Amino acid sequence: MNLCPLCNGLAKVSIECSKCHSNLDDHGKLTDYFDDYSAYMDIDMVKMFDGDPKSLENHQCLHYFYCQNCQHEEIKAIDELDSFQ
Repeated sequence: MNLCPLCNGLAKVSIECSKCHSNLDDHGKLTDYFDDYSAYMDIDMVKMFDGDPKSLENHQCLHYFYCQNCQHEEIKAIDELDSFQ
């Protein structure tokens, strides 16, 4: 089983905005924004509809990042950790 280090509070990332070079804020996994119940659905199932056809296969969690400075939005793939390591 794999898990996202950001979703599980195991790591933090510092990602620079591609527009203004400020730090982007992590607003969680992209699939949580699909509808009212998507945050409660099976993670592997919703990955099939996250817009990246390889995210499940590549063990990546797509996160939504937002720049408070210029309102730029970015989606970044976060590599998941193997929970049995």
